Amino acid sequence: MKEKVKGINFNKIKNRIVRYFKHNILFIVFVLTSVGNSSLLRFLTLKNYFEIKPVLADTAVVIIIGAFSYFLKPKKRFAYYMIFGCIFTFLCIVNSMYYTNYLSFASVSLLSTSLQVIDVGDAVVKNVMEIKDFSYLWQVFALIFAYKALKKKKKIVNAHEVKKVKVIHTLIAGLVFLGMFISTLTSLDIGRLSKQWNREYIVMKFGLYTYQLNDIVSSIKPQISGMFGYDEHAKTFREYYEKNYKEPEQNKYTNIFEGKNLLVIHAESVQNFTLNTSFNGVDVAPTLKRLANEGLYFSNFYAQESVGTSSDSEFTFNSSLLPASSGTVSINYWDREYVTIPKLLGEKGYYAFSMHGNNGTFWNRANFHSSYGYKKFYNYKTDFNIDETIGLGLSDKSFFKQAVPKIKDITEKNQNYYGTLIMLTNHTPWSDIDDFSDYAVDYKYEETDDEGNTVQKSAPYMEDTILGRYFKSVHYADEAIDQLINDLDKEGLLDNTVIAIYGDHDAKIKKSEYLRYYNYDYLTDSVKDSDDPTYVDMDYYDYELNRKVPFIIWSKDIEHEEVSKVMGMYDVLPTLGNMFGFNSKYALGHDIFSIDENVVIFPGANWLTDKMYYNQQKSEGKLLDSNETVSVDYIEKYCKLAEEELSISNSIEVYDLIRKTKESQSVIEGGY
Repeated sequence: MKEKVKGINFNKIKNRIVRYFKHNILFIVFVLTSVGNSSLLRFLTLKNYFEIKPVLADTAVVIIIGAFSYFLKPKKRFAYYMIFGCIFTFLCIVNSMYYTNYLSFASVSLLSTSLQVIDVGDAVVKNVMEIKDFSYLWQVFALIFAYKALKKKKKIVNAHEVKKVKVIHTLIAGLVFLGMFISTLTSLDIGRLSKQWNREYIVMKFGLYTYQLNDIVSSIKPQISGMFGYDEHAKTFREYYEKNYKEPEQNKYTNIFEGKNLLVIHAESVQNFTLNTSFNGVDVAPTLKRLANEGLYFSNFYAQESVGTSSDSEFTFNSSLLPASSGTVSINYWDREYVTIPKLLGEKGYYAFSMHGNNGTFWNRANFHSSYGYKKFYNYKTDFNIDETIGLGLSDKSFFKQAVPKIKDITEKNQNYYGTLIMLTNHTPWSDIDDFSDYAVDYKYEETDDEGNTVQKSAPYMEDTILGRYFKSVHYADEAIDQLINDLDKEGLLDNTVIAIYGDHDAKIKKSEYLRYYNYDYLTDSVKDSDDPTYVDMDYYDYELNRKVPFIIWSKDIEHEEVSKVMGMYDVLPTLGNMFGFNSKYALGHDIFSIDENVVIFPGANWLTDKMYYNQQKSEGKLLDSNETVSVDYIEKYCKLAEEELSISNSIEVYDLIRKTKESQSVIEGGY
């Protein structure tokens, strides 16, 4: 057989490849371990996911980064590989932990919020970290083992060789992999890479390392926005609102609360299903259940938070915009101009204030609350006596007890007020809740002994579990709300006041915890087998739909109504605005009483209507009624809307479009 065909000497090429591998073992180990770790991350987080496309992308990035090691002395190359190996390992560990909590991947821009973790470190250790998160450390050990083995066999040479030829050859190899990867891309892939908000999709299609590099670019856009198409974003912004803005419609709730005070209770981590949960005949949340049965109860209400969790919900609640696609509004974009409830009510003569039992630096609240239009932010040691601490700060009961005199003083000094009380005790990990709550989450039952006597027995059920501690904590929070309502009433502060209560986000409890809750066998104190006919499974969609939170509007004179239409946090401003007589032309949400079919758009571009929940990353959905059908056009309509509204909202935050639009209008009106 000929070794040479049309001028190509295959034998020579083969020998060069063999020689390259033989003399570059450490480089090969670096590439294989780096690509292996990123593939392992996708496999473990995305549930056995494997596709060649992201492998090609990761390989290209790692080879190109590794190529520059050949400018170093052979002995120093190991340090180079170790530095990047540790960086890649760190990225895998962080993203693995992050995905457990948020079902998404971490952003470099979150480095600015990393100090928040210090305050919730206990929660991270107890509720987020898993053994699998440390499986990525094998890369570091593999590099060390390879280096020592080569050093022992004297394969690490001392000569200082600047291998420019080797750099070029290695870069070419990286570019070949990059070209192979690029050839697989579609226009949809490229579009989503530029927008960045669909992180799971990007990691699935572009690999971990391309995603992180792209995220760095996205994170520095606010600093150099003029170089990244401000004019284009401003044009799209103007066209969107010219096309979509509609004057508010009149309905039976229009202006019913005009002239009344509005007190908002931000119920930390309270999920809606707790209102219908009880143990041994005792409700988990009897106060919230009662208020829901007396007032307006929105039973299919969803938070739309992203990485900013509570701060995202505060932002969306008050502005009717969506969280930022990179970083958080409270940290990265707090100094932009937004149209918010505090500002809109402030224009009607309301005094706006907020209160929290934690310090003002947490989520940068001292700054962003002022930016949103609150006149004063009462917080932690500066405004409260820290006489009882639970978890991250002042206990809810003490917080509410001290808040009432302050609210009374505000009432006496102002015609009307808009206040937000941010609860704290129900924040994960609920590790010391047993010291403050005697609520039992066991299973009590009766048995007949051999003598025919009835014996009272108890099985542990949810005791000593994460979900069990959560139920106890919600019960405590519910008691605190009951105490607040009673104290406000005693002071005569409820007669002209509307109470709005919302859960800021779900409790971030893993699906496995619910399996015990739904499938407990008290006789064996264990979880039923999955083949048991009474076994209740919980798939991805069941879990997502269970994340809804309560939203209740209550006053002494309101008539009860349950609104079962799906509703998102961004619908609050238009809905309350209709009731109190204010309006924002930049709101993305809708007055829930003036829309026939509503849609809730989540930060990852998934969406929910009364008909279906659709996952854009997976390009699949679930009908909420098995008898319902939807068309392809229906799905495409809401997929397009989700991408459009996420893009518009992010442009407002990154490019400060509301402020610049107002400035432009002022110039025009001024005749300049």
